[in-house]
Amino acid sequence: MPRLRILAGPTPDDLVPIHANSNESLKISSDVFEGQLAVYVKGFADEEGKVRDSDYFRKRSGVTWSIQMQGRFLREYTADDLLFGNIFDRPLKLPWVFSVAVKFMNFIDPTLEHDLASKSKPWALSPLIATMPYFEHKRVEQAAPVPAFPRKDPIGDDTTEMRTTSALTSGSGKNGKTKDSPSKRRGFYTNALRRQEVVFGPEDLLTTDFCYDFLTFSPDGIMLRLPGGISIEMTKYWDGQPVRFVCCERLKKGERTAERPWGRVIWCVVIEPADDADAVREKESSLRTRSSDSVSEVD
Repeated sequence: MPRLRILAGPTPDDLVPIHANSNESLKISSDVFEGQLAVYVKGFADEEGKVRDSDYFRKRSGVTWSIQMQGRFLREYTADDLLFGNIFDRPLKLPWVFSVAVKFMNFIDPTLEHDLASKSKPWALSPLIATMPYFEHKRVEQAAPVPAFPRKDPIGDDTTEMRTTSALTSGSGKNGKTKDSPSKRRGFYTNALRRQEVVFGPEDLLTTDFCYDFLTFSPDGIMLRLPGGISIEMTKYWDGQPVRFVCCERLKKGERTAERPWGRVIWCVVIEPADDADAVREKESSLRTRSSDSVSEVD
């Protein structure tokens, strides 16, 4: 099992380390988003091989990992414009039972769209509002201070203050504005028209928790556990390419291509082998040294 490290930032090309289970957040700032990220992974061994525990897993039992976000978008998006999921740079080496895993993911999240068998850039993305297990929204003034993050208590579910643009989602009865009912919120926003009627902007503070139990981490490997007693040792199929969890823009109809299947990345969390990263840095350092020596010889 390679040592792992976790990075985060506003784009896949602008990343810094983020320490899992530390109860410390990483601030993200760009022209379209301002917020914070935090990561929790049960049994996660850091680059030095140390395993940190966290109270998070005692307070939110039944999950093994969590990517949390608190922030606001600095321009207006509809809920249908914002996606969350995984993107990759090159084709994946998929296990023979992968079709079972895909069916399981679609069962958990019917809004999931993907092309994980892509020969160029595999991806799996869902609408942010429908895929998040926990999703809190609060109307705030732009200059108002934000609540402490990460929270001491688990993130809940509340969409009662969300803005909508028509009676489709703002009327009485089944209007998608729920509290403490993630399943109702996720079910309601499987409908794209309903997502298009919800608007997020600078005065909308979102706090989310993407947390599940189907992945377990240990110094021995990463295990994918599926219903029916199926377990897959994922490190056997992992070629070391970064695993990216991103919030990104949805491309408009007709814009998506095999080489450009998703829009602008707004924030990103990456899990990658620390050993590979060290090797890359050593190689770059060696090349710089050789270049410097060559210049000295010329002088």
